[in-house]
Amino acid sequence: MPAGIHAGGLRYHGAAPLVCQLYDMGIIEAVAFRQNAIFDAAVQFARTEGIVPAPETAHAIRAVIDEAIKAKEEGVSRNIVFNFSGHGHFDLGAYDAYFSKALEDYDYPEEKIAESLKKLPQI
Repeated sequence: MPAGIHAGGLRYHGAAPLVCQLYDMGIIEAVAFRQNAIFDAAVQFARTEGIVPAPETAHAIRAVIDEAIKAKEEGVSRNIVFNFSGHGHFDLGAYDAYFSKALEDYDYPEEKIAESLKKLPQI
């Protein structure tokens, strides 16, 4: 199991079968964001909408902001829908770490990922 890092609120080490199937079929894409970019988006959302989002929700908000910027740069109009899955009232310690510049972007070492993948059963 990976080390217990903050990871912007996402600590689940498994994968949902239906989400994996959608990804494998090319219906959805996976996007990774760094922690500080997540909290940048969360703070922008909170200051704009008056709701403090949970870090998990802030991942979706980061994607929405990036998609909106991309649409603006392309000169196209898009409807962008996302799921606001929770408030950040239980995550104020993480917000405090962000504002005090103590929240670090962490890249899990590639060699650790490769080591873990070797242990997966071949199906």
